[in-house]
Amino acid sequence: MSAPAPTVRGTPSGIKLKEGFHIKHTFALNPTIELWEKDVKPPSLDGGEPVEQTTQHNVLWETMAPRSLIKMGPVTFKAAYDPNMYNSLLALINVETTCTETFPDGSTLAYYGFLNKVEPEDVTIGKQPEVNVTVIVTNWDFVNKVEAGPLLTSVAGT
Repeated sequence: MSAPAPTVRGTPSGIKLKEGFHIKHTFALNPTIELWEKDVKPPSLDGGEPVEQTTQHNVLWETMAPRSLIKMGPVTFKAAYDPNMYNSLLALINVETTCTETFPDGSTLAYYGFLNKVEPEDVTIGKQPEVNVTVIVTNWDFVNKVEAGPLLTSVAGT
């Protein structure tokens, strides 16, 4: 048996984001929707659960392999809203569209997805009314009917 060789950590390339202000979510079907983003969680990348590889021939270790496909997690955000958002979001819920996250440095992440859930929080005296929004990333080009991952467009210097 051979052991894995250690690797020394190098200096990261690119430029890190310095603050979470400001990130915005855009639905291509309604880029001026009545939502004012407050907290945005961009999509995660998920390799899925490992594929079990252990057999009766293993003698000490259980073995695993990575899956072949990658999943992107949902986008969630909290926003202030105009009550008219009910009309606007009703036209978007479960409708496939292009979505874009614009990061503080101006980079954009465009992907196919759909509005999955809109959940207003309790309306309370002394607190701005907020709504929680969930967007599902489909990775499916609904026009051309093919698998299509996200497109990251970086700004100069990143």
